Amino acid sequence: MISHIDISGIHYELSEDLKKYTVRKVSKLDRFVPRHARKSMHVEVKLSELKTKSDRNQCEIIVHLPDQQVMAKESTVNMFAAIDIVETKIKNQLKKYKDLHGGDKQDHRGKLRRFFRNQRNS
Repeated sequence: MISHIDISGIHYELSEDLKKYTVRKVSKLDRFVPRHARKSMHVEVKLSELKTKSDRNQCEIIVHLPDQQVMAKESTVNMFAAIDIVETKIKNQLKKYKDLHGGDKQDHRGKLRRFFRNQRNS
């Protein structure tokens, strides 16, 4: 579980329900990060209300990892929906990060074993 989550409201007052919902959604993102990066990982969540023709709620999540930042932003009419959409976007980006930065070494060894086993049988 992510230990350091900063939630801030920009021109928006945060309710306790919204804070709890945000923490519940964001704290599950550490599953998609390699173990070596989890210790120094922290997350910023910025919730804001845009004053345009149609009132829009914007959610931005920035995940600080050891060697880069992963960011996603979405604006919808409902703040809870914006959080869900951004969480899905971040999840997909973190899966790619984990694939690139050595997330599953056991899987790699299994592929090598299968390769060499097939070479011997041929």
